[in-house]
Amino acid sequence: MRQHQERIEVRTPGRGLHEVTDAVASAVDRAGFETGLAVVFCRHTSCSLVIQENADPSARRDLERWLERLAPEGDPAYTHTAEGPDDMPSHLRAAVTKTSETIPVVDGRLGLGTWQGLFLAEHRARPHRRELIVHVTGD
Repeated sequence: MRQHQERIEVRTPGRGLHEVTDAVASAVDRAGFETGLAVVFCRHTSCSLVIQENADPSARRDLERWLERLAPEGDPAYTHTAEGPDDMPSHLRAAVTKTSETIPVVDGRLGLGTWQGLFLAEHRARPHRRELIVHVTGD
């Protein structure tokens, strides 16, 4: 079994779901494997990864609103507020999503379903530079 690894930089404009499917698919393509697994890892604690519908933007908006209701800004119970009112809510939202996703490589391509896309969920209000590691194993 062979391995391939790349880092992908994602610059986010702020809070929201930002699709990274094409960037990850390009890394998988460069790996040159017909079958295998692609592990995508997010190196941060205030953003996360999520596989979500990529055809209808309302699905993403509904997920974003649900996360906002789940971990609202300004909750007086939060003590971790060193970086502002979005500090603790961003960590909570990341905790209920994922820091990594594992996607099969099938016939040399990401094995996502027809309506699936991979998104970086930026939980902070202001722009950030985020780093993903894509590790592909296969043959």
